[in-house]
Amino acid sequence: VVTCKMARRGTAALLLLACSLVVTLAEEKPAQEQPAKSSNIIASAGSVLLLNGNGDVLKTGVCLVDIKSFCKDVGAGEGRIAACLTKRIKDHKQGNAVGRQVGSKCQAELAAFKADRSSNINKDVALARACKTDVGKVCKDANDATSPGSTLQCLKDKKTKLSAQCKLEVFRAQQDAVEDFRTDFKLSTSCKEDVKNLCKDIEPGEGHELECLAANTIQLTWECRNQMFKSDKDAGSDLRLSSKLFNSCYNDYKKYCKDIEPGNMAAQECLEDNSDESGFSADCKDELDNLIAKRVNDFRLDVALRDACESDIKETCGSTLEEMDTDDKVKKTALNCLQQYKEELKNDKCKAEVHRRMSRAAKDIRFDEVLANACYDDRAKFCNDVQPGSARVIRCLQDNRNSLFQKCAAALFDHEVKMAEDIDFKYPMKKACAWEMSTFCKNIPHGHARIVRCLEEHLDHSDMSKECKDETTKDMNRMAGDYRLNFRLNKACETDISKLCTEICSSQPGQTCGGLVLQCLQEKQDNITSQTCQDEVFYYELMEVSDFRNDVILAEACRTDVETYCKDTEPGEGRVHACLRFNRDKISERCRVEETKLAAVEYRDIRLRPKLNKLCSEEKAVYCKDVKPGKARVIKCLMENMAQPNFGEDCKGELQEREDVMKTDYRFDVGVYTNCAGDVDQFCQDAKTKLRGNATVLKCLTENFKALTDSCQSEMSRAVRLALWDYKPGAAFTAACDSDVETQCPRGSRSKSGQVFTIGVVGRCLSKALVEGKKLEIKCRNLVLVAAPKDARAYFEYPESTNAIVHKIAEMQKAAGLEAVLVDPYARDGSTVTVTGWVALACIMSLVVVIIGGTFMLYRRVMGEDKPHTLHVKMGELEPSLNTPLSHFFKLSSIQPSMAKLREAGSGFGLTQRQG
Repeated sequence: VVTCKMARRGTAALLLLACSLVVTLAEEKPAQEQPAKSSNIIASAGSVLLLNGNGDVLKTGVCLVDIKSFCKDVGAGEGRIAACLTKRIKDHKQGNAVGRQVGSKCQAELAAFKADRSSNINKDVALARACKTDVGKVCKDANDATSPGSTLQCLKDKKTKLSAQCKLEVFRAQQDAVEDFRTDFKLSTSCKEDVKNLCKDIEPGEGHELECLAANTIQLTWECRNQMFKSDKDAGSDLRLSSKLFNSCYNDYKKYCKDIEPGNMAAQECLEDNSDESGFSADCKDELDNLIAKRVNDFRLDVALRDACESDIKETCGSTLEEMDTDDKVKKTALNCLQQYKEELKNDKCKAEVHRRMSRAAKDIRFDEVLANACYDDRAKFCNDVQPGSARVIRCLQDNRNSLFQKCAAALFDHEVKMAEDIDFKYPMKKACAWEMSTFCKNIPHGHARIVRCLEEHLDHSDMSKECKDETTKDMNRMAGDYRLNFRLNKACETDISKLCTEICSSQPGQTCGGLVLQCLQEKQDNITSQTCQDEVFYYELMEVSDFRNDVILAEACRTDVETYCKDTEPGEGRVHACLRFNRDKISERCRVEETKLAAVEYRDIRLRPKLNKLCSEEKAVYCKDVKPGKARVIKCLMENMAQPNFGEDCKGELQEREDVMKTDYRFDVGVYTNCAGDVDQFCQDAKTKLRGNATVLKCLTENFKALTDSCQSEMSRAVRLALWDYKPGAAFTAACDSDVETQCPRGSRSKSGQVFTIGVVGRCLSKALVEGKKLEIKCRNLVLVAAPKDARAYFEYPESTNAIVHKIAEMQKAAGLEAVLVDPYARDGSTVTVTGWVALACIMSLVVVIIGGTFMLYRRVMGEDKPHTLHVKMGELEPSLNTPLSHFFKLSSIQPSMAKLREAGSGFGLTQRQG
């Protein structure tokens, strides 16, 4: 060229032509062969002659110009020139180099050199030297002489066991194969015909052949498919070993993961973690998803999980990687085992990989092999136009749950049960609540549904976004569909469910229970032994009373009624329940029954009645501060203190409304409902079928009071006492006393508002009438007796009491036909028994004797015949009662009970000592 430039003008054209011919001949002249040089670094691979005599690209061939331009300072031999040219090609491709690129003919020469070198490890001098020791340890049986390329393939398969320097050289060989499949002898030999048949129009190089083969996997020959699997396995562990993934994600890698060293899945996992960022490219996201989908469909490609969990698979799940690779059933069982016993795994890396695998499955149906296969037809039918990713297909299937085939519905349910444990497995909720999680739950660790519970507890917070509130509400509604979808309750109540509700529903995978087990736990709440389980059941009850959709049985029973009467009522804060109860007389019987059941649950705990809890907050603090919530204890305490002078009117009014309901249906009185269950079944079975707010069961229990168990008697006595204490005319339970109240209780005892009796007045009035022997209707008298405490009741029922004696005598004289001869059981006032005939004469004579005797004793005292003495009796100060002492009410002609008995009796009628 220099000679041409120096030529004279006259001969310039001729010289230029001559120069061009010389250059052309130089380019096309065959490479001059160097003296043959053999390599036998690794003896098991066999001795070989190095290409071009030095195991490198020929410097004087078609690459002459490129070598002088890009590698002029690189010494030839042992692949150094080849490595330099490869680097230039790579830098130019990534935009890291300016100027022209390596010529196409030189690139072809370089590819041919690498292809030949891959047939025997000894031809790759740098690789052979770096891996000589490693081959002796892990690949000593590989023989490139009999099976070309086998030593390098062995090193790839055992890459985790190689030394650092050997790993680097093996990785370099793998990168070469990614760019051009011909540089991998095994892959090239196995897939040569497949490329010719399936990829004949594909431009060679830059990974195009591998992409074509991957797209036609089903049509590949067995030998090629096997080699492609190994290539995919290599690509799965390192971003740089997948040409398409690397090219698609290179910019995202530099943006989000520049500090992450590629290899061992680190770069891919970093990209996955950032794939939801707004600036993340769609191409990279698609390629990541495709790579993960491959890994899910073939467990052998999941290098990270296999390496991390090999020991746990063996020790915890009783399987091996080899068994999982050869038996699909074993594989599915072992993977399910890893997920089910995630917390028990010993290797933290394995826990992290299992967690990541579950997070992927929650995000894309393609990453849950079982669900994807089970719902293939349903997905095509209902979600054909739904793009995969972001849990869109899974949400579509959930929305069409009632129309799915049983196989798909069961797989979907199992998927939801597995994903109930962590917010990371609830992708739409996690995405919608990202800000709320960082604000309300920033110090709460993930797992065990802790973040989920945190979001539920902040559901009514003014700063919670509508998107997060909607997703959290949907999650709570789904959770109510089956107890196993409520991770915390399922975990806490596992033992109690097995004891109390074992026959309610099958716990087999895929079998849904609806709300049956949850309802069972509520009904048997008092028998739950675990405090944690009790707490979780109570939390579920809070969910129920807040949103009717959280009670799946009630929601189904009342679906039509809600549409008819409450369609404009927004769910939440108990609004729909209030609407249904307002329309109690209109709604269907099935809905009414379920609402009644829920109302009975609410009456167990004041915390389940937000309005009552709020109105009575001060009274709770004053009168019931030491009372433990639950089993209606706080409500009972408040009701017993309603007559206190400083008791708030708002709280009193709300309690009276509650009391009115309790007096119509025994199920709302927790004490009666719990302690009288057996008695109701024994004596009032028919009355249970007639429950419509008419107190049928309560009246039945009153009629059979003497036959009830002691615990039931105690609760019924309290219930009747409260009913008389807060008496209202016309109430079903106390209607038997309406006429007696009208005649026995003064009108002046009525309050000014609405002619309603002041609290406690009727109870005291009727008890006084009973003690004074005034005539009461038999049913009313029985009610008053039931209300009396056990000891006080004895004075009227036991044979040794005066009242009993009088009535016995009256019965005897009636049987003898002697009307009003001996005693008149009803002609009595508060302190006497009226007697007639000769009995009256005998009484008069007895009085005469007493008077004479008294006079005689007085005479002896006055005359000094008896020395006077004083008897000192020390008694405690008596506290004032609500009105006249009950000793007056119970004073009979022949019996004066002890003051202690009377004080107990008084308190039993609801009369406290401090009132008055």
